[in-house]
Amino acid sequence: MFEGFEDTNITLRSGLTLRVRIGGEGKPVLLLHGYPQTSACWHKVAPSLVDRGFRVIAPDLRGYGRSDKPVSDAKHLTYSKRTMAEDQVSLMQELGYSRFLLAGHDRGARVAFRTALDYPEAVEMLALLDIAPTDEMYARTDRDFATGYYHWFFLIQPSPLPERLIGADPDFYLRSKLAAWGRSGTDVYSQEAVSEYLQAFRDPVSIHATCEDYRASATIDLEHDAADADKKINMPLLALWGAKGLVGKLYDVEKLWRKRAHHVVGKGLPAGHFLPEEVPDETAEALIHFFKNQP
Repeated sequence: MFEGFEDTNITLRSGLTLRVRIGGEGKPVLLLHGYPQTSACWHKVAPSLVDRGFRVIAPDLRGYGRSDKPVSDAKHLTYSKRTMAEDQVSLMQELGYSRFLLAGHDRGARVAFRTALDYPEAVEMLALLDIAPTDEMYARTDRDFATGYYHWFFLIQPSPLPERLIGADPDFYLRSKLAAWGRSGTDVYSQEAVSEYLQAFRDPVSIHATCEDYRASATIDLEHDAADADKKINMPLLALWGAKGLVGKLYDVEKLWRKRAHHVVGKGLPAGHFLPEEVPDETAEALIHFFKNQP
């Protein structure tokens, strides 16, 4: 995976160290992964971006993969999207970039949106993959959402309940997530990527940190979102979603993001949740077209 990319560790001014994959030359594109994955989820998309003249930076989010997993706090601020957004801006500054293109999938998309809200001067263009706004998804909870996204309610339970249950068989848990949320068969996931996901999820510290990510989303992140409810971002926003997945079926994704951004384009892709791995060519082409053709 990631042939020709540098795989390195970068320590931020906060003292946090992130594992980062870097490749290519040109305008910088920051790619943020989701749950329960690592930056490896971009391994089929990143080479296409490099081939089309972009410099790709793909970190493991704090708490995930080989990045640091700091001890959390009672309010879950340590894993708030605001804190994780600060990580990303600090990372890009360490690499010499004050302004960059940004794409995120799943949890990474929530970090990406918060980055655009808190650091509008840093984000030139924004792409969000297979999410609707967090508060909208919680507010519209029904049987279909609670059944398909049960983990939103399971992972936020007080520690150590979800940690102990996941830790009893992390391989089964992770493989079940990949199988359930995708709609293209398990053979779309490369063995190298799955091995990396499994290795990360076998670490109890990582399991706890990723639960903290979700606990933050159900608490402090909602507070931050409520404070910014009337704030719309100005940079161009691309919303992509899996037409066969739950987000595409339950929400008018483009319409919901038009409440949060002034300039939105949207498109459903023929996949479930894991767009970068289920339909990597279509995902790459959508990102390239957006990043190269928007003003």
